[in-house]
Amino acid sequence: MKVLVSAASRHGATVEMAANIGAALQAAGHDAFVLAPDEVQRVDGYDAAVIGSGVYVGKWLEPAKDLLARHKVALSEIPVWLFSSGPIGDPPKPVEDPMDAAPLVALVGAREHRTFPGMVDRKRLGFGEKALVAAVHAAEGDYRPWDEIEAWAQSIAAALAADRA
Repeated sequence: MKVLVSAASRHGATVEMAANIGAALQAAGHDAFVLAPDEVQRVDGYDAAVIGSGVYVGKWLEPAKDLLARHKVALSEIPVWLFSSGPIGDPPKPVEDPMDAAPLVALVGAREHRTFPGMVDRKRLGFGEKALVAAVHAAEGDYRPWDEIEAWAQSIAAALAADRA
């Protein structure tokens, strides 16, 4: 199956997660195409989509929300999975889903939304972001659970295989 994988990211950590998901789908025998949200011109022609976003101040980034809004009709006709990257620390905080996750799931009829812990690298942050990280006492580090992300991608691959059968 031909699968679109796209993610919005400010500093690249969420894009790396999307690339990992695409690689897992490829390994399972699907044709995965990993594109930035603004590179997605059409969704028809894909059999499924996995779309994600980094989360900042509890919300998805505009490029990912725009992708879903622009292609909501076509996306509602294929299986879609959404993922968010954002909580940090051990244990990861915040524990709640992004504020706009449920409305985005409803917008495209997504099968599932998952939130994965993200990454904070102060060297990559702008002044305002550094101030916010300091204000909330966010711990620097890479909290992305690669095994969980891989397992989730494999579950998507299995669901697509079951749909095809």
